[in-house]
Amino acid sequence: MAWCEANGVGYVFGLARNARLEAEIAPELAEAERQAKESGQPARIFKEFQYQTRRTWSRERRVVAKAEHLTKGANPRFIVTSLASEDVAARALYETIYCARGEMENRIKECQLDLNADRTSAATLRANQLRLWFASLAYVLVTALRRLALRGTELATATAGTIRLKLLKLGALVTVSVRRIKVAIAFASPLKTVFAQAHARLCQTAA
Repeated sequence: MAWCEANGVGYVFGLARNARLEAEIAPELAEAERQAKESGQPARIFKEFQYQTRRTWSRERRVVAKAEHLTKGANPRFIVTSLASEDVAARALYETIYCARGEMENRIKECQLDLNADRTSAATLRANQLRLWFASLAYVLVTALRRLALRGTELATATAGTIRLKLLKLGALVTVSVRRIKVAIAFASPLKTVFAQAHARLCQTAA
């Protein structure tokens, strides 16, 4: 944070919660709990304040707190930023800017965990780079499939792993003849309608 401030770089970082931070938003947490119990839905209240650690920080900094109460209980979260409140309000800073970072991390995890981008155990850097390219290409193809062929279906917002498991990883009888390739999906396949719809849309796109 000190380096960013010295070099004119704006930042928004997650901040580990502690007793002092939670005490700062105790009234807001109580109000969020009251609202959640009254409505039966999660409730969140935002608060910002100046905060400095007792030893490690050289100065006070702007902290934005999310006092949230879920069905499972309190869920307080904190972020620290160099951005001024005049430039971006507390709620927008958390929900629009900070959470967008989390969404980017989700996409990286999707490529890494669902499409084996973490399989870089080859002996050479070049081989590992090729493996990563293959995983990245697979991610591009799966996201294109989701965008072009699965809109309006139950897989429209599914992860790459869910698409692999429910749409692509299925048992079928493939018959190859001179004029055509026939894929016969089992009658009991739960997503055969989605598969047929996705195939038809891809054919329209290719045409």
